[in-house]
Amino acid sequence: MDEFVPSSDQISEVRIVVCGNVDAGKSTLLGVLTKGELDNGRGKARSNVFRHKHEIETGRTSSVGSELLGIDENNEFVNYNVAARRSGWSDICSRSSRVLLFLDLAGHERYLKTTVFGMTGNYPDACMMLIAANNGVLSMTKEHFHLALALKLPVFIVISKIDICPENILKQTVEGLVKMLKAPGSKKLPIFVRSEEDLQTACQNFGGSDRVCPIFLASSVTGESLDLLRGFLKMLKSRHSWHAARSNPPEYHIDETYTVPGVGTVVAGTLINGIVKVNDNLLLGPDGFGQFNSVTIKGIHTNCMPVMEVYAGQSCSFALKKVKRKDVRKGMVMVDPVMKPIAFWEFEAEVLIITHATTIGLGYQSVIHCGVTRQAAQIVQMNTDVIRSGTRSQVRFRFMYRPEYMKADSMLIFREGKTKGIGKINRLVPSEEELGLGVLRPPKPPHPAQS
Repeated sequence: MDEFVPSSDQISEVRIVVCGNVDAGKSTLLGVLTKGELDNGRGKARSNVFRHKHEIETGRTSSVGSELLGIDENNEFVNYNVAARRSGWSDICSRSSRVLLFLDLAGHERYLKTTVFGMTGNYPDACMMLIAANNGVLSMTKEHFHLALALKLPVFIVISKIDICPENILKQTVEGLVKMLKAPGSKKLPIFVRSEEDLQTACQNFGGSDRVCPIFLASSVTGESLDLLRGFLKMLKSRHSWHAARSNPPEYHIDETYTVPGVGTVVAGTLINGIVKVNDNLLLGPDGFGQFNSVTIKGIHTNCMPVMEVYAGQSCSFALKKVKRKDVRKGMVMVDPVMKPIAFWEFEAEVLIITHATTIGLGYQSVIHCGVTRQAAQIVQMNTDVIRSGTRSQVRFRFMYRPEYMKADSMLIFREGKTKGIGKINRLVPSEEELGLGVLRPPKPPHPAQS
């Protein structure tokens, strides 16, 4: 039987999303960083972090994986001693004062929707982007970089596989990267970290300025520059004010659901506000009709540790009493009844089109990503006739299938295949003001012959 830890308040958590093009070495680097052993060049390190059999067979991540790196009170990594290397997350957390939670995202274009969901729904504090030195800056590299810019995430870059890359190819990769960072719309200031002095400069400026982008040239096989990267990781802090959020009513966003034998339905996600304890009653929703139903929490885990309570800013999972898994989905929330939550079909937002081949008008449909919410929506009203790449507009979206729990001032990304635009929710439309999907265009003026 699991031994309960009375509180997880002492452990601070920093979430880092790991993205980049397919075959950039993301999972391999995470395996090296979290296990403390170099890769053999044939996939040994990445096999320790894959979640599914087909990922091991193909060598490609298709889901959002999680890896933990603990740091103790002396600012030393816990994972690297022999005892912790053989133990699980609970042992690592019990010895740590803070933890780095790496979210390993998929690099293949086929899994772009999973990558977008991982970046929007997990509330990351930083983005570690990997670029293979022998492949250079590819289309999905730019796609992930623009996603991070849209979400205003601090970005640092690791150029991997430098041990197998010729000098002239590496030079081309670096030139292409600098060009992408300095392009209009990003205007990043690249800092190449090659020494302790460069590391100090990067640590002092990263996070405080959105422009600074540290760059590491590393190898998971030879271990080159990995000590500099580890030193940089030690200084990362959370960019959210989670302590202030603890005084708010509980609000929990669900990004994964499970059925555990002997336990029942389990949901995983991030606690955005408040403090939640075992046996608390919260409202779960919205369902397909926009309703919220009362549920009881019978168990809580955070970082694989059973605890009695969790705090705002922590990733955790709840075991729910008398709830079937078919009644729970990604994108739902659990909130305090005093909040009296409402699900909305329509919302208004100011949007900026990043890229689109033609024009966007009334009736345009795309997938909306806003926090854990992911659903197709249609433009039912806009203040201009059409919008093109690089232009802004005030539009009203309506969800296609069910109402969602949304909040004003939230950032959103909408895409149709690849990323198309970003925006910010200005207003949530109450039910009495809804236009519906049937009303798309204003009535046409009468024909001159009829007047």
